[in-house]
Amino acid sequence: MGSDVLGRLAEVLEARKSASADSSYVAKLYAKGLDAILKKIGEEATETVMAAKDGVPEKLIYEIADLWFHSMVLLAQQGLKHDQVLAELERRFGLSGLAEKAGRDTR
Repeated sequence: MGSDVLGRLAEVLEARKSASADSSYVAKLYAKGLDAILKKIGEEATETVMAAKDGVPEKLIYEIADLWFHSMVLLAQQGLKHDQVLAELERRFGLSGLAEKAGRDTR
């Protein structure tokens, strides 16, 4: 179910790239550019933190859905695919978080 929803969402987000800015929320975000998308992700991340502090599970799920959605918008805007993120998570599976962090490029 999960990756199917993400795949369907990715298709819609891709289609919105060629849509008129006044035709949808996502098309408007794309038209505003990277900074607007990043600002929205920052807002959603903050709302996610606040929802977690509130301790209401439904609120947290709602805010994480918003954060994931806007992250998907960013991926599409950058020409990246959610499958690439899933592949990275798969690569990390079974790898100690400490080992993964130590193996990162420190540029």
